[in-house]
Amino acid sequence: MGIGDAEYDSLNQRLKDALTEYYKINDLENYDEILRAVGYFTHKYGKIDRFESLNEYWLELDAQARTDFNIYGTKTDFIYNLKQKSKMKDFFHKSGVSTVQFSTGRDRSSVDAFIQTTGFPLVVKPDLGSGASMTYKIRNEEELDYFFATKPADVDFIIEEFIDGVILTYDGLVDINGEVRFAVSHLFEQSVMEVVNSDDHLYYFCLKEISPEVEQAGKNILKAFDIKERFFHIELFKSNKDGRIIALEVNMRPPGAWMTDAINYAYDVNIYKEWASMVVHNEVGGPYPGQYYVGYASRKNHKHYVHSHEDILHTYGGQVVHFNRIDEIFSRASGNSAYQFRSTQLDEVRDIVRYIQQEEG
Repeated sequence: MGIGDAEYDSLNQRLKDALTEYYKINDLENYDEILRAVGYFTHKYGKIDRFESLNEYWLELDAQARTDFNIYGTKTDFIYNLKQKSKMKDFFHKSGVSTVQFSTGRDRSSVDAFIQTTGFPLVVKPDLGSGASMTYKIRNEEELDYFFATKPADVDFIIEEFIDGVILTYDGLVDINGEVRFAVSHLFEQSVMEVVNSDDHLYYFCLKEISPEVEQAGKNILKAFDIKERFFHIELFKSNKDGRIIALEVNMRPPGAWMTDAINYAYDVNIYKEWASMVVHNEVGGPYPGQYYVGYASRKNHKHYVHSHEDILHTYGGQVVHFNRIDEIFSRASGNSAYQFRSTQLDEVRDIVRYIQQEEG
Protein backbone atom coordinates (compact mmCIF):
# COMPACT_ATOMS: atom_id res chain seq x y z
CA MET A 1 0.00 0.00 0.00
CA GLY A 2 1.17 3.54 -0.67
CA ILE A 3 0.57 6.91 0.97
CA GLY A 4 1.54 10.10 -0.83
CA ASP A 5 0.61 13.66 -1.75
CA ALA A 6 0.94 13.17 -5.53
CA GLU A 7 -2.12 12.61 -7.69
CA TYR A 8 -2.57 8.93 -8.52
CA ASP A 9 -2.59 9.63 -12.26
CA SER A 10 0.85 11.24 -11.99
CA LEU A 11 2.48 8.08 -10.60
CA ASN A 12 4.85 6.02 -12.73
CA GLN A 13 3.06 3.05 -14.29
CA ARG A 14 5.49 0.57 -12.71
CA LEU A 15 4.63 2.04 -9.31
CA LYS A 16 0.90 1.81 -10.00
CA ASP A 17 1.32 -1.84 -10.99
CA ALA A 18 3.14 -2.56 -7.71
CA LEU A 19 0.48 -0.99 -5.46
CA THR A 20 -2.59 -2.78 -4.17
CA GLU A 21 -4.05 0.57 -3.12
CA TYR A 22 -2.93 4.20 -2.95
CA TYR A 23 -4.15 6.72 -0.38
CA LYS A 24 -3.64 10.34 -1.43
CA ILE A 25 -3.28 12.97 1.26
CA ASN A 26 -2.88 16.73 0.92
CA ASP A 27 0.20 17.27 3.08
CA LEU A 28 2.78 14.70 4.15
CA GLU A 29 3.84 17.10 6.91
CA ASN A 30 0.37 16.76 8.48
CA TYR A 31 0.66 13.74 10.73
CA ASP A 32 -3.11 13.58 11.34
CA GLU A 33 -3.54 12.78 7.65
CA ILE A 34 -0.92 10.01 7.93
CA LEU A 35 -2.77 8.59 10.96
CA ARG A 36 -6.04 8.50 9.04
CA ALA A 37 -4.39 6.79 6.06
CA VAL A 38 -2.71 4.07 8.16
CA GLY A 39 -5.94 3.64 10.14
CA TYR A 40 -7.87 3.16 6.91
CA PHE A 41 -5.42 0.53 5.65
CA THR A 42 -5.44 -1.24 9.04
CA HIS A 43 -9.24 -1.37 9.07
CA LYS A 44 -9.38 -2.71 5.51
CA TYR A 45 -6.39 -5.10 5.41
CA GLY A 46 -5.52 -5.87 9.04
CA LYS A 47 -2.40 -5.10 11.07
CA ILE A 48 0.32 -3.40 9.02
CA ASP A 49 3.55 -5.45 8.87
CA ARG A 50 6.03 -2.68 8.02
CA PHE A 51 6.02 1.10 7.51
CA GLU A 52 8.94 2.51 5.48
CA SER A 53 9.84 5.59 3.48
CA LEU A 54 13.56 4.78 2.90
CA ASN A 55 14.15 8.53 3.08
CA GLU A 56 16.16 10.45 5.69
CA TYR A 57 13.65 13.29 5.86
CA TRP A 58 10.78 11.04 6.96
CA LEU A 59 12.60 8.83 9.50
CA GLU A 60 10.90 10.54 12.45
CA LEU A 61 7.47 10.25 10.84
CA ASP A 62 8.15 6.55 10.10
CA ALA A 63 9.07 5.97 13.74
CA GLN A 64 5.96 7.80 14.99
CA ALA A 65 3.64 5.71 12.80
CA ARG A 66 5.34 2.49 13.93
CA THR A 67 4.93 3.55 17.55
CA ASP A 68 1.27 4.54 17.23
CA PHE A 69 0.29 1.35 15.36
CA ASN A 70 2.79 -1.00 17.08
CA ILE A 71 4.49 -1.84 13.77
CA TYR A 72 7.84 -3.69 13.81
CA GLY A 73 10.93 -1.48 13.49
CA THR A 74 12.56 1.61 14.99
CA LYS A 75 10.21 3.52 17.30
CA THR A 76 10.23 7.07 18.62
CA ASP A 77 12.22 6.12 21.74
CA PHE A 78 15.29 5.34 19.60
CA ILE A 79 15.02 7.36 16.41
CA TYR A 80 17.06 10.36 17.60
CA ASN A 81 20.02 8.08 18.25
CA LEU A 82 20.02 7.59 14.48
CA LYS A 83 19.32 11.23 13.60
CA GLN A 84 21.22 13.35 16.11
CA LYS A 85 24.98 13.47 15.55
CA SER A 86 25.79 14.13 19.20
CA LYS A 87 23.84 11.03 20.29
CA MET A 88 25.61 8.86 17.69
CA LYS A 89 28.94 9.43 19.44
CA ASP A 90 27.96 7.30 22.46
CA PHE A 91 27.26 4.35 20.19
CA PHE A 92 30.53 4.85 18.33
CA HIS A 93 32.37 4.67 21.66
CA LYS A 94 30.42 1.51 22.49
CA SER A 95 31.47 0.00 19.13
CA GLY A 96 35.16 0.54 19.86
CA VAL A 97 35.61 2.51 16.63
CA SER A 98 37.41 5.85 16.92
CA THR A 99 35.15 8.84 16.49
CA VAL A 100 35.50 12.53 15.74
CA GLN A 101 36.01 14.71 18.82
CA PHE A 102 33.18 17.21 19.20
CA SER A 103 31.64 19.90 21.34
CA THR A 104 27.99 20.87 21.75
CA GLY A 105 29.02 24.33 22.97
CA ARG A 106 26.06 26.64 22.59
CA ASP A 107 28.05 29.88 22.78
CA ARG A 108 31.45 31.19 21.85
CA SER A 109 33.07 31.03 25.29
CA SER A 110 32.01 27.45 25.96
CA VAL A 111 34.13 26.02 23.13
CA ASP A 112 37.47 27.56 24.14
CA ALA A 113 38.58 24.46 26.06
CA PHE A 114 37.67 22.27 23.08
CA ILE A 115 39.70 24.47 20.73
CA GLN A 116 42.71 24.20 23.01
CA THR A 117 42.52 20.40 22.59
CA THR A 118 41.91 20.23 18.84
CA GLY A 119 43.15 23.50 17.40
CA PHE A 120 41.95 24.83 14.05
CA PRO A 121 40.48 24.10 11.55
CA LEU A 122 37.11 23.00 12.94
CA VAL A 123 33.88 21.83 11.32
CA VAL A 124 30.47 23.09 12.44
CA LYS A 125 27.26 21.34 11.39
CA PRO A 126 23.64 21.01 12.53
CA ASP A 127 23.24 18.36 15.22
CA LEU A 128 20.06 17.19 13.54
CA GLY A 129 20.13 16.89 9.77
CA SER A 130 21.62 15.11 6.80
CA GLY A 131 23.91 16.04 3.94
CA ALA A 132 26.23 19.05 4.00
CA SER A 133 23.61 21.77 4.49
CA MET A 134 24.81 24.52 6.89
CA THR A 135 28.13 22.70 7.35
CA TYR A 136 31.23 24.89 7.43
CA LYS A 137 34.97 24.70 7.91
CA ILE A 138 36.19 27.21 10.50
CA ARG A 139 39.83 28.17 10.02
CA ASN A 140 40.50 30.69 12.79
CA GLU A 141 39.13 32.68 15.73
CA GLU A 142 37.65 35.39 13.49
CA GLU A 143 35.62 32.88 11.46
CA LEU A 144 34.42 31.21 14.66
CA ASP A 145 33.31 34.57 16.08
CA TYR A 146 31.45 35.32 12.85
CA PHE A 147 29.72 31.92 12.94
CA PHE A 148 28.41 32.47 16.48
CA ALA A 149 27.30 36.00 15.61
CA THR A 150 25.30 34.91 12.55
CA LYS A 151 24.14 31.32 13.17
CA PRO A 152 20.37 30.67 13.20
CA ALA A 153 19.06 30.79 16.76
CA ASP A 154 16.66 27.88 16.20
CA VAL A 155 19.31 25.38 15.01
CA ASP A 156 21.53 23.41 17.40
CA PHE A 157 25.05 22.92 16.04
CA ILE A 158 27.92 20.66 17.02
CA ILE A 159 31.57 21.57 16.54
CA GLU A 160 33.97 18.84 15.46
CA GLU A 161 37.69 18.49 14.97
CA PHE A 162 38.69 18.60 11.32
CA ILE A 163 39.91 15.27 9.93
CA ASP A 164 42.23 15.35 6.93
CA GLY A 165 41.27 12.20 5.10
CA VAL A 166 38.96 10.47 2.65
CA ILE A 167 35.47 9.18 3.34
CA LEU A 168 34.82 5.46 2.99
CA THR A 169 31.26 4.22 3.42
CA TYR A 170 29.89 0.90 4.57
CA ASP A 171 26.52 0.40 2.89
CA GLY A 172 24.16 -2.52 2.60
CA LEU A 173 21.46 -4.67 4.17
CA VAL A 174 21.24 -6.08 7.70
CA ASP A 175 18.57 -8.71 8.42
CA ILE A 176 16.11 -9.26 11.25
CA ASN A 177 18.76 -11.21 13.17
CA GLY A 178 21.34 -8.42 12.88
CA GLU A 179 23.38 -10.27 10.24
CA VAL A 180 24.86 -8.31 7.33
CA ARG A 181 23.46 -9.91 4.18
CA PHE A 182 24.95 -7.56 1.59
CA ALA A 183 27.61 -4.86 1.84
CA VAL A 184 29.53 -2.46 -0.38
CA SER A 185 31.83 0.53 0.06
CA HIS A 186 32.02 3.95 -1.64
CA LEU A 187 35.08 6.20 -1.74
CA PHE A 188 34.80 10.02 -1.56
CA GLU A 189 38.11 11.79 -2.06
CA GLN A 190 36.46 15.24 -1.99
CA SER A 191 34.85 16.86 1.01
CA VAL A 192 31.13 17.15 0.23
CA MET A 193 31.13 20.16 2.58
CA GLU A 194 33.70 21.89 0.36
CA VAL A 195 31.78 20.88 -2.79
CA VAL A 196 28.61 22.51 -1.45
CA ASN A 197 30.26 25.63 -0.06
CA SER A 198 32.38 26.29 -3.17
CA ASP A 199 29.69 25.16 -5.66
CA ASP A 200 32.13 22.64 -7.14
CA HIS A 201 31.43 19.48 -9.12
CA LEU A 202 31.40 16.13 -7.30
CA TYR A 203 32.88 12.73 -8.00
CA TYR A 204 33.01 9.46 -6.09
CA PHE A 205 33.55 5.74 -6.66
CA CYS A 206 31.67 2.58 -5.78
CA LEU A 207 34.36 0.01 -5.05
CA LYS A 208 34.11 -3.64 -6.03
CA GLU A 209 35.80 -4.74 -2.81
CA ILE A 210 35.50 -3.64 0.83
CA SER A 211 38.68 -3.18 2.84
CA PRO A 212 38.77 -5.46 5.94
CA GLU A 213 39.18 -2.47 8.28
CA VAL A 214 36.08 -0.75 6.88
CA GLU A 215 34.06 -3.96 7.08
CA GLN A 216 35.08 -4.62 10.69
CA ALA A 217 34.36 -1.06 11.77
CA GLY A 218 30.99 -1.10 9.99
CA LYS A 219 29.91 -4.37 11.58
CA ASN A 220 30.97 -3.17 15.03
CA ILE A 221 28.90 0.00 14.60
CA LEU A 222 25.83 -1.93 13.42
CA LYS A 223 26.12 -4.18 16.47
CA ALA A 224 26.45 -1.21 18.83
CA PHE A 225 23.28 0.39 17.43
CA ASP A 226 21.54 -3.03 17.37
CA ILE A 227 20.17 -2.28 13.92
CA LYS A 228 17.83 -4.90 12.43
CA GLU A 229 16.19 -5.41 9.03
CA ARG A 230 17.24 -2.18 7.36
CA PHE A 231 19.33 -0.57 4.72
CA PHE A 232 22.36 1.06 6.30
CA HIS A 233 24.77 3.80 5.19
CA ILE A 234 27.71 4.39 7.53
CA GLU A 235 30.27 7.12 6.84
CA LEU A 236 33.85 6.66 8.01
CA PHE A 237 36.99 8.75 7.67
CA LYS A 238 40.32 7.20 6.78
CA SER A 239 42.88 9.61 8.20
CA ASN A 240 45.64 10.73 5.84
CA LYS A 241 47.83 11.32 8.89
CA ASP A 242 47.86 7.85 10.44
CA GLY A 243 45.48 5.65 8.43
CA ARG A 244 42.98 5.32 11.28
CA ILE A 245 39.35 4.50 10.54
CA ILE A 246 37.21 7.11 12.32
CA ALA A 247 33.41 6.96 12.60
CA LEU A 248 31.65 10.04 11.22
CA GLU A 249 27.91 9.27 11.18
CA VAL A 250 25.27 6.61 10.54
CA ASN A 251 22.23 6.75 8.31
CA MET A 252 19.77 3.88 8.60
CA ARG A 253 18.43 4.22 5.08
CA PRO A 254 19.76 3.54 1.57
CA PRO A 255 22.79 5.62 0.58
CA GLY A 256 21.67 8.81 -1.11
CA ALA A 257 21.68 10.29 -4.60
CA TRP A 258 22.66 7.71 -7.24
CA MET A 259 24.58 5.43 -4.88
CA THR A 260 22.03 2.61 -4.99
CA ASP A 261 22.32 2.69 -8.79
CA ALA A 262 26.10 2.51 -8.41
CA ILE A 263 25.71 -0.61 -6.26
CA ASN A 264 23.52 -2.22 -8.92
CA TYR A 265 26.02 -1.43 -11.68
CA ALA A 266 29.04 -2.55 -9.63
CA TYR A 267 27.60 -5.85 -8.44
CA ASP A 268 25.10 -6.62 -11.22
CA VAL A 269 22.34 -6.79 -8.63
CA ASN A 270 18.94 -5.18 -7.95
CA ILE A 271 19.55 -3.94 -4.43
CA TYR A 272 15.93 -2.83 -3.84
CA LYS A 273 14.65 -6.25 -4.87
CA GLU A 274 17.12 -7.83 -2.45
CA TRP A 275 15.88 -5.51 0.32
CA ALA A 276 12.26 -6.43 -0.39
CA SER A 277 13.10 -10.14 -0.39
CA MET A 278 14.91 -9.71 2.94
CA VAL A 279 11.95 -7.92 4.53
CA VAL A 280 9.26 -10.28 3.21
CA HIS A 281 11.07 -13.63 3.22
CA ASN A 282 14.29 -13.00 5.23
CA GLU A 283 16.14 -14.09 2.09
CA VAL A 284 18.91 -12.36 0.15
CA GLY A 285 20.44 -13.80 -3.02
CA GLY A 286 24.11 -14.11 -3.83
CA PRO A 287 26.80 -13.96 -2.76
CA TYR A 288 27.33 -11.19 -5.30
CA PRO A 289 31.02 -10.50 -5.95
CA GLY A 290 31.93 -7.01 -7.15
CA GLN A 291 32.29 -6.94 -10.93
CA TYR A 292 33.13 -3.31 -11.66
CA TYR A 293 34.32 -0.03 -10.19
CA VAL A 294 31.56 2.52 -10.78
CA GLY A 295 32.29 6.23 -10.99
CA TYR A 296 30.03 9.24 -10.55
CA ALA A 297 31.05 12.58 -12.03
CA SER A 298 28.82 15.64 -11.99
CA ARG A 299 28.98 18.91 -13.90
CA LYS A 300 27.95 22.42 -12.90
CA ASN A 301 26.25 24.83 -15.29
CA HIS A 302 28.51 27.72 -14.26
CA LYS A 303 31.69 25.83 -15.25
CA HIS A 304 33.10 25.60 -18.77
CA TYR A 305 34.30 22.16 -19.75
CA VAL A 306 36.74 21.07 -22.46
CA HIS A 307 34.73 18.06 -23.60
CA SER A 308 31.12 18.14 -24.79
CA HIS A 309 28.45 15.58 -23.93
CA GLU A 310 28.93 14.16 -27.42
CA ASP A 311 32.70 13.92 -26.88
CA ILE A 312 32.14 11.95 -23.67
CA LEU A 313 29.77 9.48 -25.31
CA HIS A 314 32.06 9.11 -28.32
CA THR A 315 35.15 8.46 -26.18
CA TYR A 316 33.65 6.48 -23.30
CA GLY A 317 30.22 5.40 -24.56
CA GLY A 318 31.00 1.78 -23.79
CA GLN A 319 31.65 2.59 -20.15
CA VAL A 320 28.88 5.17 -19.53
CA VAL A 321 25.85 3.44 -18.00
CA HIS A 322 23.73 6.46 -17.08
CA PHE A 323 23.42 10.20 -17.68
CA ASN A 324 20.75 12.56 -16.42
CA ARG A 325 19.94 16.10 -15.36
CA ILE A 326 19.55 16.67 -11.62
CA ASP A 327 16.70 18.53 -9.93
CA GLU A 328 17.71 22.00 -8.79
CA ILE A 329 17.00 21.21 -5.14
CA PHE A 330 19.82 18.61 -5.15
CA SER A 331 22.21 20.37 -7.52
CA ARG A 332 24.39 22.22 -5.00
CA ALA A 333 25.88 18.92 -3.80
CA SER A 334 25.14 16.53 -6.67
CA GLY A 335 25.65 18.80 -9.70
CA ASN A 336 23.33 20.04 -12.43
CA SER A 337 23.93 16.89 -14.45
CA ALA A 338 25.93 13.73 -13.90
CA TYR A 339 27.35 10.61 -15.49
CA GLN A 340 27.79 7.11 -14.13
CA PHE A 341 30.29 4.78 -15.74
CA ARG A 342 32.05 1.56 -14.92
CA SER A 343 35.20 -0.40 -15.61
CA THR A 344 37.01 -3.38 -14.13
CA GLN A 345 39.97 -1.03 -13.56
CA LEU A 346 39.85 1.81 -11.04
CA ASP A 347 42.48 3.74 -13.03
CA GLU A 348 40.18 3.85 -16.06
CA VAL A 349 37.29 5.10 -13.92
CA ARG A 350 39.56 7.86 -12.61
CA ASP A 351 40.53 8.75 -16.19
CA ILE A 352 36.86 9.12 -17.11
CA VAL A 353 36.26 11.45 -14.14
CA ARG A 354 39.16 13.67 -15.26
CA TYR A 355 37.90 13.68 -18.86
CA ILE A 356 34.32 14.64 -17.88
CA GLN A 357 35.37 17.34 -15.40
CA GLN A 358 38.32 18.86 -17.27
CA GLU A 359 37.77 22.61 -17.35
CA GLU A 360 38.84 25.15 -19.94
CA GLY A 361 41.73 27.48 -19.28
